[in-house]
Amino acid sequence: MNTKIEKVENNVVKLEITVEKAKFNEAIQKAYKKNAGRFNIPGFRKGKAPLNIITRYYGEGVFYEDAINYCCEETYPKAVEENNLMPVDYPKIDIVEIGSDKDFVYTAEVTVKPEVKLNEYKGLEVKKNTYTVNDEDIEKELKSMQEKNARVMAKEEGTIEKGDLAIIDFKGFVNEVAFEGGEAVDYSLEIGSGTFIDTFEDQLVGLKVGDEKEVNVTFPENYGREELNGKPAVFKVKVKEIKTKEVPALDDEFAKEVSEFDSLDELKADIKTKLEESSKAREKAEYEEAVIAAVCEKAEVDIPTAMINKEIDAMIQDLEMRLKYQGLDLEAYYRYTNNTEEKVREYMKETAEKRVQTELVLEKIVKDENIVAEEEEIKNKALEMVTQYGAKEPEKLIDAILGTQREFITKQIVNEKAIKLLVENSKEIA
Repeated sequence: MNTKIEKVENNVVKLEITVEKAKFNEAIQKAYKKNAGRFNIPGFRKGKAPLNIITRYYGEGVFYEDAINYCCEETYPKAVEENNLMPVDYPKIDIVEIGSDKDFVYTAEVTVKPEVKLNEYKGLEVKKNTYTVNDEDIEKELKSMQEKNARVMAKEEGTIEKGDLAIIDFKGFVNEVAFEGGEAVDYSLEIGSGTFIDTFEDQLVGLKVGDEKEVNVTFPENYGREELNGKPAVFKVKVKEIKTKEVPALDDEFAKEVSEFDSLDELKADIKTKLEESSKAREKAEYEEAVIAAVCEKAEVDIPTAMINKEIDAMIQDLEMRLKYQGLDLEAYYRYTNNTEEKVREYMKETAEKRVQTELVLEKIVKDENIVAEEEEIKNKALEMVTQYGAKEPEKLIDAILGTQREFITKQIVNEKAIKLLVENSKEIA
């Protein structure tokens, strides 16, 4: 095998690969053995006709397709390795010369991982957000705990008030025509929650069980469905049941019921500690993101479209998995949100580009700073992963995890080290 390499344009190279005719003829023999059984030749049992007879009947090129595939599968990866290339897409193959009595020559044009010029990545001034925990935050958390522990009871008499749960049937119309997704039976709506558009919930206040009402609202301009954006609508609503929530009093008894503490003051202190820990974690995560963003802004890299498209593919796949947990699929999602795959991909493009840029920049820093993952670190990370899965004997699963995810774990460790290096070499500004 002989290889020539030519740079076609930024991040695109063309390999011209020559396979000796003897090797190509071996590939033809292999293709013949695979396909001989398909041919019926007069005077021979099916599958027993010699190669030269079949080519005389059907032409020399009858086995070329498989022979080409065999040659490319063997020689292309070798050519890539020998030239230290890192392809990010499938190659475009073109045949230059072919024949049983000559060398097989083909070109493989492929997009490769781009070069990254880091420029400044140490000593950058980066703004750090800080979050303080105040009494209002603690009260908000306590209120949430009250809501979770509230008792819901049927309201035998009276009308709908703010805070009540109204069990309703409704059907929506635009221009007197019912629209898809605008109908429900026995829907539980908390009045004042802001779940429904416009003044829908406010218009139910004062109604009794059995009442029916036409609720007039207007959809927001950016509602997300073209046929509803900014449109006035009428909902025919029937009240079937009214429920009221009774929240427990905030006292020592409440603290005992919902926590391991004996007093409300102890519960408040614990809430404050946890909120402060959460705030510190948020500050750290946001600062790391800001530092990485600052480094990426200084860096120079021409990201191939193929890499962005690949990242979008991964994002679409992730979306599909999350939808499955909700009992939906992509088609239903596109329909409900009045979207198409093209629109969603376009919407994801900017995020995908940033992710790819971050990955390339961190990869370059890892290389330039000679950052490595030690074997003990890799095993510890694997142990951490299997422990999170809730395995009873996690140590026994480490080898299995490393067998399939060693590369992923290694990359995670070196990236974490690179981010730590960037943060330690940055300057915090308020």
